[in-house]
Amino acid sequence: MTFEEACAYIDETPKFTKKHSLDHTRECLRRLGNPERAFSVIHVAGTNGKGSVCAFLASVLGTAGYRTGLFTSPHLIDIRERFVVDGEMISEEEFLAAFDEVRDLSLDMEKAGEGHPTYFEMLFLMGMLIFKEKGTEIVVLETGLGGRLDATTAVSHPLACVITSISLDHTQYLGSTVELIAAEKAGIIVPEIPVVYDANDPGAAEVIKNAALLAGSRAIPVYESDTVVKKKSRAGIDFSFNNDYYDKNTVFHIPFIADYQVMNASLAVRALEVMAECGQISVSREDVIRGIADTSWPGRMETVLPGVILDGAHNEDGIRKFADAAEYFAGDFPICLLFGAVNDKDYPDMIGLIAGKIRPEKVVTTQIGGAREVPAEELAEVFREKGCADVTAEPDPKKAFGLALQKKPEDGLLFCVGSLYLVGIIKGIIHS
Repeated sequence: MTFEEACAYIDETPKFTKKHSLDHTRECLRRLGNPERAFSVIHVAGTNGKGSVCAFLASVLGTAGYRTGLFTSPHLIDIRERFVVDGEMISEEEFLAAFDEVRDLSLDMEKAGEGHPTYFEMLFLMGMLIFKEKGTEIVVLETGLGGRLDATTAVSHPLACVITSISLDHTQYLGSTVELIAAEKAGIIVPEIPVVYDANDPGAAEVIKNAALLAGSRAIPVYESDTVVKKKSRAGIDFSFNNDYYDKNTVFHIPFIADYQVMNASLAVRALEVMAECGQISVSREDVIRGIADTSWPGRMETVLPGVILDGAHNEDGIRKFADAAEYFAGDFPICLLFGAVNDKDYPDMIGLIAGKIRPEKVVTTQIGGAREVPAEELAEVFREKGCADVTAEPDPKKAFGLALQKKPEDGLLFCVGSLYLVGIIKGIIHS
C-alpha cells in the first residue's frame, strides 16, 4: 500500500468496527511482542490542555537529552503529526512499516471473530511499534477520549500520570457532570504511581484525590495560586512557580499568550519535579527552564503570521480560556475574528462568551466539519444577536480566511478559533 492508501484504510475503520475492551488492546499488544515495554511512559489525560502538557513534557525531556516520543491527537494536517520523535514527525516509510504490521494483525483478529481494532486503537498500536523501532527512551502518551477505557490505558506501568483541567465535554460518552468525567479521566491512575493533577475545580479534584488514595498512589495537586505571572506580551508569558523545589526567583517563559498555558506548563514542571525526586529521570533546573521556553504546540494560541493567531478551543471551557487571553489584548489592538464550529458543541454559548469578553470589531464566520457543520450564516446571525455589528458569513473556509486577512487592520490581531478542523484547514492553506 502507498501512504495515501494506508491513510484511507485507517479513515475507513469507523465504518466496520467498534470500540473494544482494554483486554482486547492488551491482547493486540501481546501479539505484537509488547512493544510498549521497550520504553518508559508518562500518561496524560484531561479535558483541555492535555496536548499542551504533553508538548511541554516532551520538550523538556528532549532538552535533557532523552530520546523522546510524543503521541497526541488529533492531527491538524498530516496523520504523522501523532507520532513525533525528538521533535520530528516520522517518515512515510516508518508509518507504513508500522501500519502493515498492525493491519495484518487486525485482519487476523477480524477473521478469527475477535474484532478489528478501531481507528484510534490502530494508531495507538502503530505508535507503540514506531516508538520501539525508533529506540525512544520515554514516550509522552496522551489519552484519546476518556481515560478509564481508553486504549492508551493498556500501558500498565507509567512513570507518572498527569490529569489536566476537567470540564463538560463529550458528555454523551463520559458523563453529565464534572465529577463523572473526572472519574473517567482518573481511570488512568495506576497503583503506587504518582498522579499530578489540576486541582482548581473542587469537585473534580476531590474525585481524583480519592481515586489516587484508593490506588495507594501519591496525589500531587497543582493550583493556579501556585503561580505568579511576571510579564505578558505578544511574545509570551513569564511566570514563577512557587513550591519547595522552585523559589519565586525562578522565572519560566512560555512562548504562548494564553494564560491557561501557565497552568499547563506548571503541571508539566511539577510532574518532572516529582519524577526527578523519585530518581526516575534526571533533568536539571536549566533543562526545565529551557525546555519549557522552547515548547512548540501547533494550533494552540499559535502565531502563524504576523498578527494572526490560531487557537483550537472547541468547547465552552476552552473558549472561555481563549476569550480571557484575547481580552488582555483587546484594549490595545483592534480584534478581528474568524470562527467556525461543529453542531455537537454549544456554539451559541461559545459565541456569547467571545462577544461578551472581547467584542471583536469584525467577524467572519465559516463552516467546517462535513456532516457536523453549522452553516456560516447561522453562526453569523448568533454573533449579530450577541451584539457584534460587522459580521460576514463565508461558507468556504479558504475564502473566509482570505476575507478575514483583508478585514484585519494593519495594527490589529486576527484570531481564528472554534474548532481544530478550522485550525487544520488554515495551517494547510499557509503550508501550501
